[in-house]
Amino acid sequence: MIRVTVWNEFIHEREKEAVRKVYPDGIHACIASFLNQEQDINAATAVLEQPEHGLTEEVLSNTDVLIWWGHCAHAKVSDEIVKRVHEAVLKGMGLIVLHSGHKSKIFQAVTGTSCCLKWRDDDYERVWTVNPSHPIAQGIPETFVLAQEEMYGEPFDIPTPQDVVFMGWFKGGEVFRSGVTYQRGLGRVFYFQPGHESFPTYHNEIVQTIIINAVHWAKPAQRANALKCPNAKPLES
Repeated sequence: MIRVTVWNEFIHEREKEAVRKVYPDGIHACIASFLNQEQDINAATAVLEQPEHGLTEEVLSNTDVLIWWGHCAHAKVSDEIVKRVHEAVLKGMGLIVLHSGHKSKIFQAVTGTSCCLKWRDDDYERVWTVNPSHPIAQGIPETFVLAQEEMYGEPFDIPTPQDVVFMGWFKGGEVFRSGVTYQRGLGRVFYFQPGHESFPTYHNEIVQTIIINAVHWAKPAQRANALKCPNAKPLES
C-alpha cells in the first residue's frame, strides 16, 4: 500500500459558504476520498489546527507521499514543521503541492525561489499534456478544459523543472507550466496548478487521475533514516 497524507489548511471551507458548497468536508477529504478508491492507496488527512499541524514525526515516518494544499495561512505554518517535512522529502518521501501551495513555505524550501506568478480569479483553462510519455500523464488526453479555474501565468519564479508535464492556457492569453517535477535528495516533488477552492476542480475525473498517477510516481524508491555526510575512507590504497 502507498501511504498518503493529504494536508490542507481547512480554513476556506469553514469560513466561506461558497467554498463549503463545493467541498463540504474540506478539500483534503475530497482528495482522500477518491484516492482511497484505489486498491493500492491508503490516504489519511491532516489540517493546520491540529497539534504540530497533524504532521508529527510518527505521521511523516508513516507517509510515503504527502499532498499539500494551502492558500491563506502559509505564514501560520510552523518553521519547525516545514523543516521536518523538508527533511522527510530529502530522505525519500514524495511531495505533491497543489494550486496555491506554490507560495507555501515547503514549496519555497524545496525550490529555493519566491515562486511568484501572475494570477486572476475565475478564468477558463485549457490544459495541454506536453510530455505524454511521463508516468503522471498516463491515461490523460492531449488536452482538456476546466471551465472555471484561477489563472496562473508566467513568469513563474521556479528553478528549471526536471520535467514539464502539463501546460495551461487561459482565455486572457496567458500560459503557465501547470505540472512540473523535481528531484530533491531521495524525494520526488510534483507541483500541479489547477485547484482553486471555489471551483469543483478536484471533482474532475481527469484531475483525479493526474493526482493518482502523481502519487504512484512520487512514492519512494528509497527511504533513508537520516541525512548523512560521512568522512569516507579511501577505497583504493
